[in-house]
Amino acid sequence: MENIIELKKIVRNFPLGNQVVKVLKGIDLQVECNEYTALMGPSGSGKSTLMNLLGCLDTPTSGEYWLNGQNVSQLVDNQLAEIRNREIGFVFQTFNLLPRSTALENVMLPLIYAGYSSKDRKERAEEVLLQVGLSDRMDHRPNQLSGGQRQRVAVARALVNKPSIILADEPTGNLDTKTSVEIMALFSEIQSKGNTVILVTHEEDIALHANRVIRLRDGEIESDVTQ
Repeated sequence: MENIIELKKIVRNFPLGNQVVKVLKGIDLQVECNEYTALMGPSGSGKSTLMNLLGCLDTPTSGEYWLNGQNVSQLVDNQLAEIRNREIGFVFQTFNLLPRSTALENVMLPLIYAGYSSKDRKERAEEVLLQVGLSDRMDHRPNQLSGGQRQRVAVARALVNKPSIILADEPTGNLDTKTSVEIMALFSEIQSKGNTVILVTHEEDIALHANRVIRLRDGEIESDVTQ
């Protein structure tokens, strides 16, 4: 299997007054195509910073990040934005849906930036809403949907551009147990169809759904276990 992600000695420092806070301290990490990985760690362990780097929302202070064979560690903002839109689908704890737009319109949004025609946007958005089990809710706005349905819309939006990687940040944080299990089953299904899934969570039972669990502590990888 090819590595879709390769991190080489990734350091991320943040200036704080006249001091420097060292958040990531030389991370080495490889993730293969189609892997399902959970990223865990207590508050302050560096997992959010690492997720931002993996999602091309931030760049490292030093070290190299290779994504799909391209070194993205030194790219400027508009180049990073292009890579994000093409390679990465994000799913957040708070769904981040546009409240006045329907499920279909929310899912179509990334395709506007990608330059699809309106006909192709609609067809592709309908296809992924069907995939996540929401074909009968396409014209509903977020306030007409349950939490689980809203997260399914968010997952559909993350999938619509056919990204290489799905990055999910605490995707079940706002959901009850039953709905959490349904959403995790959806991620397993997505991974089985060929996507690489990286999940950030602090919940052990959610991490169990992944095939590999990486634990961070104090900016370093504490353990890396395939399960």
